[in-house]
Amino acid sequence: MTTQPAPVVSAPIRDDEAVTRLHEGYKRLTSQIHQVIVGQDNVIHAVLCSMLAGGHCLIQGVPGLAKTLLVHSIADALHLSFNRIQFTPDLMPSDITGTDIIQEDAETHQRRYEFIRGPIFANVVLADEINRTPPKTQAALLQAMQEREVTASGRTYKLDAPFFILATQNPIEQEGTYPLPEAALDRFMFMVYIDYPTSEEEHQIVKQTTTRAKQPVAPVLNKEEIVLFQNLVRSAPVSDAVIEYCVRLARATRPTDPLATDMVKKYLKWGSGPRAGQYMVLGAKALALIMGRVTPSFDDVRKVCKMVLRHRVITNFDAEADGISRETVIDDLIKRIAPPK
Repeated sequence: MTTQPAPVVSAPIRDDEAVTRLHEGYKRLTSQIHQVIVGQDNVIHAVLCSMLAGGHCLIQGVPGLAKTLLVHSIADALHLSFNRIQFTPDLMPSDITGTDIIQEDAETHQRRYEFIRGPIFANVVLADEINRTPPKTQAALLQAMQEREVTASGRTYKLDAPFFILATQNPIEQEGTYPLPEAALDRFMFMVYIDYPTSEEEHQIVKQTTTRAKQPVAPVLNKEEIVLFQNLVRSAPVSDAVIEYCVRLARATRPTDPLATDMVKKYLKWGSGPRAGQYMVLGAKALALIMGRVTPSFDDVRKVCKMVLRHRVITNFDAEADGISRETVIDDLIKRIAPPK
């Protein structure tokens, strides 16, 4: 049985005032981020959408495209605790989760073990260059991402809500990287590609970073507001037709399913699991609320579909031989799978 995405604590809230607060809060948040980040509107939009839906986001791009700066700016704009973990080949799991150390009582001189919490214990965790560390260390994030808890030395520690992991990675084809295993990739709600800036944006970046001091990012949302907005996303109404459309898109990625398209049957080895449909629904609801609408549409599903599916499907040898990417297969699938009437 597939584990449901971790629910957000406290009771669901649904009212027009909360929707307005979310819409206005999103605009204030993006305004602050753009004090530092030039362009990259689609990336910022996707990251914030996944955060409001209670999911985690993986950002992929070549070095120097401000992936780390983007995540750091988002954390600065949120009044939440923040830790950054720089993933390197020699990083150990205990460097992330924490470890027990021996402490001596000053009065009794008795020794006891004391758990020292690692950087995973924060509201926002930046996993920088996550594919620079071996799978043994990457796996240290799995329990925290799914269950929102950490187990060390037989004891389990709950993580404070809200909890986000925003990870960055360089393309797998570059030297010195360790591809994330499927189990780790499936924990991420969205996978977002960050591309080179346009000529005008690059001109502005160079001008902004060489002629004046860095603009500070002021926190505009606190922990209570983020939890409120996450509950609002969870409690937002969604039609059975939209849910059915998400299920169809997820099932159509499986080569043996009757809904599979010709390109899926020819070029995919494995399709997505049920978690893809879950995240498409949550992503579509978050997207609708960000835009000031209460319930998502089929168009909202299409906009989040690629970010949900691209890291959950695996191409085969024929795709590599014919030069067919996952993006091409998913684009064709979106065109061919019609929503229910």
